[in-house]
Amino acid sequence: MKTANLYSGRTAAYHRFNPLASLTPQSLSRQLEAFRAGEFREIARTWQAIEARDDTVQSVAFKRKMAAARYGWEILPVDGSGNARRHRDALSEFFRNLRAVNAHDENERGGFQMLARQMMDAVGKRYAVHEIVWQPGSDGSLGAEFRFVPLWYFENTSGRLRFLASDAAVEGEALKDGQWMVTTGPGIMEASSVAFMYKHLPLRDWLIYCERNGMPGVRGVTDAPPDSPEWLAALEAVQAFGAEYKALMTRSTEVEVVDLSSRGTLPYPALIERMDRAIVVLWRGADLSTISRTGGVGASLQDEEPDLIADADASMLSEALNTYVTPWVTRHCFGQAPLARIQVRAGRRKDVDRDLRIFRAAREMGFRIDAEDFAERLSFPLSRNQPHSTPESHE
Repeated sequence: MKTANLYSGRTAAYHRFNPLASLTPQSLSRQLEAFRAGEFREIARTWQAIEARDDTVQSVAFKRKMAAARYGWEILPVDGSGNARRHRDALSEFFRNLRAVNAHDENERGGFQMLARQMMDAVGKRYAVHEIVWQPGSDGSLGAEFRFVPLWYFENTSGRLRFLASDAAVEGEALKDGQWMVTTGPGIMEASSVAFMYKHLPLRDWLIYCERNGMPGVRGVTDAPPDSPEWLAALEAVQAFGAEYKALMTRSTEVEVVDLSSRGTLPYPALIERMDRAIVVLWRGADLSTISRTGGVGASLQDEEPDLIADADASMLSEALNTYVTPWVTRHCFGQAPLARIQVRAGRRKDVDRDLRIFRAAREMGFRIDAEDFAERLSFPLSRNQPHSTPESHE
């Protein structure tokens, strides 16, 4: 199946559709219930629009996705055998040369880091799906292009993701083994979209309040009878003021003003801030304002949460790649199940002394250290005259 042949007219139709234009708490609830039932079409587009247009969601989602791809990857053989080393070398070559492209917007292209960021869409939307277009080489090697396909092109009513070949389709086509990669994540856009709704409603009401109460009205009073030249002159004077609310009346007319403006603190900012903080905690695992607060309750525990999230994201990417990709590469190249695996580095911790102690201990125990990995882990450039590996660094 080539998704490129199935997008004719569908991409343009999506860009003409605004899923937030008529979004209400009721419609969001309906979409979330449909998502739980395996129908993704509406909620996936709503989530994509929220992620693109809400300032807080866009910021934290972008940072979370970028962090997962930041520290690279490594291939770990299962043992020191020559077979395992050959599997390691073949997998290293494959992952270094793979290409990733967004099937919905083919201007978005890249290598492994692009692939990792696309796979991280599963953190928000529960699933991230790639079509794998294998590219065998004449020398027996194997390459691949990973085509990221947005979630609204799939359904899950049967318990397995299926591709919707047209906008009118209700039941999709089964995803064939070896042709697709499905990354599964926590799906925190479900909670984020609820927070967005409870943020959007008071934000809209706050804007209406500002429009109605941001400028005082003008009331003109005259003794002239209505429609007289004096009355018309007074009316013209009142209309010359740039106020939204204007009135002209005779002196004997009484108007009772109902003041709806708040005399104390408006409730809108506190609720909006509460929802923004909830979104940050969902995506980043810690409320930075709480962490920075001196003596803040639970600050030390929250400070560990980003490390836990980084580890979980790296594990999620590694498991998907080792499930859907590495077996097919080694079977093509060697006709065997994989004797090596890819591990995406979590990164976040930066402790040079700790890393040096680990490298020294490993060398003393007889382990061979890869020079490039050593240089990358300690963040210093490897000299061009430095051999790829020293006698101690051959695995």
